[in-house]
Amino acid sequence: MIEIDNVCVDFPAGRGPMSRAVDDVSLRIAPGEIFGIVGTSGAGKSTLLRTLNALQRPSQGSIRINGVEISALEGVTLRRARQRIGMIFQHFNLMHTRTVAQNVAFSLKAAGWERAKIAPRVAEILQLVGLADKANRYPVQLSGGQKQRVGIARAIANHPDVLLCDEPTSALDLETSATILALLKQINDTLGITIVLITHEMNVIKTICDRVAVMSGGKVVEMGEVFDIFAHPQHAFTQQLVSHTLNLTLPERLQQHLPGQLLKILFIGDSAEQPVLSDAAIRFGVAVNILHGKIEYLGERALGILVVQLTAPDNPTAVDAAVDYIRNRTARVEVIRG
Repeated sequence: MIEIDNVCVDFPAGRGPMSRAVDDVSLRIAPGEIFGIVGTSGAGKSTLLRTLNALQRPSQGSIRINGVEISALEGVTLRRARQRIGMIFQHFNLMHTRTVAQNVAFSLKAAGWERAKIAPRVAEILQLVGLADKANRYPVQLSGGQKQRVGIARAIANHPDVLLCDEPTSALDLETSATILALLKQINDTLGITIVLITHEMNVIKTICDRVAVMSGGKVVEMGEVFDIFAHPQHAFTQQLVSHTLNLTLPERLQQHLPGQLLKILFIGDSAEQPVLSDAAIRFGVAVNILHGKIEYLGERALGILVVQLTAPDNPTAVDAAVDYIRNRTARVEVIRG
C-alpha cells in the first residue's frame, strides 16, 4: 500500500547548513496494516507522516501509495490523490462555527459528492463513531474524546484507502485514549483501511499496531513486529523506550534486606503460560515469593516480567540450581541481588 524509498527532508537552519529532519528513511506498509512510528519529540516522525499526503515534500527520495508516486503529483492530480488519504490531527482541527454533521459533510463537499448523498453518508459515519446523537452539536459542546471522534468521522467519510494519525491520543486522558484506540482498531477491522499512526507512547504502539518503526534523530533505527520489538529490542534507543513500559523497580529497602536471591525474569510466549516457578519450587525445595510483575498479551502472544525472591535457608545450593532451571525455561533472567 505504501512504499517509502530513501526519503530525506531538509529545512533551512538560519545562515548555516540545512537541517535534516528525516534522514534516508525506507519503509514498506502493507494493505490493511496498522503501522506505528514511534519516537521522542524531534525524531522526525511528524515530518515523515506529512510526506505521505504531500503536505511536506521530501528533499530526496520517493513515496508511492497504491502504486502512485504522490511525491511527484501537483495541482488537481494531487488533490484527487489526497481524497484517498484521511488524516487525524492531535488537536482535532475542527471548524468551531459548524456543527458535528457540517464538519463531516465539509470533507464530502470538498471531494465533490452529490448533495443528495452527503446527508446519508454523514449519518452513517456518525453512527459508526458513536456520535449519531451529537450531529447538531457544536465542537465547544463536546468533550475531547468526542471531538476526536468527529475528526475520525471526517477523515474516513470519503472512503479513504489510508488513514494517517498524528498523535491522535496525546491530548486525551488515559481512559478516553483507550476508547479512541479501540475505535481505530474497529475501523481497521471493519473497513480494511491501512492506518499509519505516529506517537511518542510505546503503550499506544503495544495496544493497536501490527508493526512499528522506531525513529531517532531523523532515522529509523529499528523496525519489526510489535511483539518482537518489545520482546527483543536491539537498538539502545529502542531498549530505552521499551524499558519504560516493562521496567519494574523494587523499593531500596526490599533490595537490601530480603534474604535469598532476587531475580527479574522475562517470560515470552509459551513460557508465560507454564508453571515454571511452581515447578522450580517443588523440584528444588525453594520458597518462591513474587514481589512485583505483570503479564500481558500482544496479539495472541504473552509477554511478562516478574521480580521474585528465591530462598532455601537449609540448602543454599538449591537456589542456584533453581535459578539455572528457571533460566533455561524463560527468555531472560537477571539476578538483581544474590
